[in-house]
Amino acid sequence: MFLRTSTCKSTESYYDKIDRLKNELKTADAIVIGAGAGLSTSAGMSYSGERFEKTFADFHQKYGINDMYSGGFYPFETLEEYWAWWSRHILVNRYEAGVGKPYTDLLELVKDKDYFVLTTNVDHQFQLAGFDKKRLFYTQGDYGLWQCSKPCHSRTYDNEDAVRQMAAEQKDMKIPSELVPHCPICGAPMNVNLRCDDTFVEDDGWHKASERYNDFIRRHENLHILFLELGVGANTPVIIKYPFWRMTVKNLKAVYACVNYGESFCPKEITSQSICIDDDIGKVLSQLLE
Repeated sequence: MFLRTSTCKSTESYYDKIDRLKNELKTADAIVIGAGAGLSTSAGMSYSGERFEKTFADFHQKYGINDMYSGGFYPFETLEEYWAWWSRHILVNRYEAGVGKPYTDLLELVKDKDYFVLTTNVDHQFQLAGFDKKRLFYTQGDYGLWQCSKPCHSRTYDNEDAVRQMAAEQKDMKIPSELVPHCPICGAPMNVNLRCDDTFVEDDGWHKASERYNDFIRRHENLHILFLELGVGANTPVIIKYPFWRMTVKNLKAVYACVNYGESFCPKEITSQSICIDDDIGKVLSQLLE
């Protein structure tokens, strides 16, 4: 149990911190990247504002939905409306987003290192950027997969072709009824494979990725390891933030780095082992490459 958090205040300047993080990236025996929504936001994938209005102005006008995140929880009356929303959401955030520069910069920084990525992001950006799939653990699912809503079995299914067809053929914020996806086993409606409740399916790929991550941590637990946390907020701190803090406390050789605009902090217990940078992630990653 940590006593309190700190903003990592020190006499170090911003550029001193950049230099120290550069050195850690070069000298660490291993790097564990913990990535949250802030990394994709820095890459331009905002769920609100102009980007939201461009794709969902009609949903905003009819239902009063103000951003993509809250829209995912809207109680649409029909599956035709539900999938009109989600097909657009998945298309713009998974299949047509393109790769964000912060992701390609991050890969350039760690590509020659022994690294692993733990992320709550579901937008596939790491794989689009070229990260090794076997060094990624998407804990919360993937926009590109769907599952049985019950769920009656633990398999997931690729959805790109169906999503593109839904997005292309919808009218008046509804898809044709014949495009509503149903489970091939029990016939129940399908859902996007996202951890929203206890129906989330952890398929074989999820479990294998979990095993690889845990094995990576075991093999490096007493070495000089850099826990690089990027854009992790307060929604799910038990997945990345708290474990990174605990592992840093247990290993005096470990360093915890937090880069997050407006939310860069650490526990008092690891202040001396921490580098906290309160700034835009994309800007920081770009400067680390200089």
